[in-house]
Amino acid sequence: MSGFSDALRVEVRQGLPSDLRYLVEKYPRETWQGHPNLGDMAQFWLQRHDMFRELGGLLRGSVSDYREGRLAPHDFAAWFAPRLRFFLQQLHGHHQIEDMHYFPVFAAAETGLKRGFDLLDADHHTIHDALERNAEAGLAFLQALGADRDRLLFAADAYADENARLLPMLLRHLHDEEDLIIPLILDRTEEGLGVGI
Repeated sequence: MSGFSDALRVEVRQGLPSDLRYLVEKYPRETWQGHPNLGDMAQFWLQRHDMFRELGGLLRGSVSDYREGRLAPHDFAAWFAPRLRFFLQQLHGHHQIEDMHYFPVFAAAETGLKRGFDLLDADHHTIHDALERNAEAGLAFLQALGADRDRLLFAADAYADENARLLPMLLRHLHDEEDLIIPLILDRTEEGLGVGI
């Protein structure tokens, strides 16, 4: 992640640096809902973020339920596998659209936030690597369901560890991304930015 201090890495940062917060200070979160410039695209995008948060939490919870004996192996596998696949695919596609379309448009419209969009792009690379590790650990976990108890517990722990690393990064990224993008949309309108649906 060249060009950014270690403190800005998505794994450790506590929010956006102050020089990137000028629009969110003008349009704080509590003013977003009901704002006349919060258009259909922004609302859809926020709903997608909420879905990622919810599904990530459900995946984490299902692993806990399985490990604590509240879900039988077959029931767990039937529930977990399609949701993990959906989560990983949807998140990957969401990031591609942002990187290829939205971030360049937003960075060009508000050059003072370009560094923030570069930061979010760097986050995507870090999260992508974590998603790959998560997918590998999830697959190993599912494959171990028929194995001996030690192998199964090892695979469950490995997946839980990957999931525990991924979700905080993802939550930090989603929050910071919203703090950059929603205030910009409220300030300029979707139509003005050319991103309406």
